[in-house]
Amino acid sequence: MRTIIADDHAIMREGLKQLLSTVDELIVSGEAADAEAVHRLLNESPADLLILDLGMPGVSGFQFIAHLRTAWPELRVLVLTANIEPRSVRAAFSAGANGYLTKSGDPSELIAAIDAIRKGHAYVAEEVRFAVDHHDGPSEIPEPSAAIISPVTLTRRERQILAMIPHGVTNRDIASRLGISLLTARKHRENLMRKLDLHNGAELTAYAVRLGLPAG
Repeated sequence: MRTIIADDHAIMREGLKQLLSTVDELIVSGEAADAEAVHRLLNESPADLLILDLGMPGVSGFQFIAHLRTAWPELRVLVLTANIEPRSVRAAFSAGANGYLTKSGDPSELIAAIDAIRKGHAYVAEEVRFAVDHHDGPSEIPEPSAAIISPVTLTRRERQILAMIPHGVTNRDIASRLGISLLTARKHRENLMRKLDLHNGAELTAYAVRLGLPAG
């Protein structure tokens, strides 16, 4: 199980690497301190699991999860954060997270979460579920046995174009940079909006900007 650790604190990344070295059939294939590094690692070599801190600099954690699950639908995302606010938990699962843990939890819970996600189930830390249920009553976050549902899929070309959008490129610019026809560039852009349920160019641009994607 190829795993990427994404946290802006080097000490946290190092501690997780040491802990994960004890997990059978799991290899830490990369680590990242920001969203751009995550994006670069996934483009270089797709991973099976991303352990993600919601507080990554320069990007909305929820939007980033949604983008990752759309662009790489086979990728599983396990949130590991200090944030247990009920609205954040709900937002993470709505965006496509497969598990939610707190940094104050026991290391054994991380192992249990990875095992559950490996088997195709969601995982919610007991502390997180208690906080949500205590605040809202019985919650809508997944039960530990809930099956994971993959979101829509973007092609590699669509991911390339999405990364260009925040830079104000026109269809003609896209066509020129990628060596494709103007009609093909326009069609790719239309497909992006359809798949992401966006209704105009302004919404597409706003979505791409919130993701903080690198150009390319």
